[in-house]
Amino acid sequence: MDVKNRSEIVFLYDIKDANPNGDPLDENKPRIDEETEINIVTDVRLKRTIRDYLYSYKGYNGKNGKDIFVREIKNEQGEIQDSKQRAKDFDNDRERILDQCIDVRLFGGTIPISKNKKNQKSEENEEEGGSITFIGPVQFKFGRSLHRVEIKYIKGTGAFASGAEKEHKTFREEYILPYSLISFYGLINENSAKDTKLTEEDIDEMLDAMWNGTKNLISRTKIGQMPRLLLRVVYKEKNFHIGDLDKKIKLIKLKIGNESKEKDDKELRDISDFKIDLTDLYKAIYAEKDKVEKIEIEANENATFVISDIEYKGRKIQGAFKDLGGILKSLDK
Repeated sequence: MDVKNRSEIVFLYDIKDANPNGDPLDENKPRIDEETEINIVTDVRLKRTIRDYLYSYKGYNGKNGKDIFVREIKNEQGEIQDSKQRAKDFDNDRERILDQCIDVRLFGGTIPISKNKKNQKSEENEEEGGSITFIGPVQFKFGRSLHRVEIKYIKGTGAFASGAEKEHKTFREEYILPYSLISFYGLINENSAKDTKLTEEDIDEMLDAMWNGTKNLISRTKIGQMPRLLLRVVYKEKNFHIGDLDKKIKLIKLKIGNESKEKDDKELRDISDFKIDLTDLYKAIYAEKDKVEKIEIEANENATFVISDIEYKGRKIQGAFKDLGGILKSLDK
């Protein structure tokens, strides 16, 4: 089914004692806004999570007409393909790329296309040595933590000696975050969706990859990532969306023992240290409910959500939105 309506996405996930997105230009430290001490995760990192999951778990591996365009492919000499070589895998055929590559349908891209027999009706900018630019219907802002974080420097010994005939082992150094709850905001543009042939089935695959792909990032720096909330608001009014839904989510930090003092942002270590306040988010959607076609939502059982002082544990939050739209099928399999 073609995408006919605009929609907004809010996605929350957390990470513990790990690095959600290292900066290669800064010792691979977690990315931090130095002014606010907020953790930043790029949209590129999230898109990579989606692509990797679709490739490894959902069959988008070049077989049966399903593929990922942006992926690492090596030739017999061990050299990695560039984008021009990748385009040749599809005979420089733009329609074939769109038909087979879900990531181009979702995120767009600039693809170098050489003019050949299959492209005799190409547009002027598609001449030999030129490129095609597809504007991605799905766009994400940088993810940002909902609280201030603190980078920890960890140093330990490696498994091997520092060199031949050496007795001392190498040292391992890394930077981690003790905890970070990260919020991503996304927008799906129904107008651009026509150009890339994006379908509702593609969006379902992407949502699945966001939820389960986050859990399946089982690398040393990403293990322990857990999705906590995935919400999609689909509108029925053309060219309309509320905007900034991610900014309407707050944390309610729990008290320290019997004290009246709340935990500081940097003292947070687990999803049980706070509640996620969706009151402003709910009110914003409710105010525009006549323009909303449906709401899809998935929540993690260990998260506690609050709307107007009423608490909802895990998926029970779905019930709070039932008067505003539908419920997303369970992705937490």
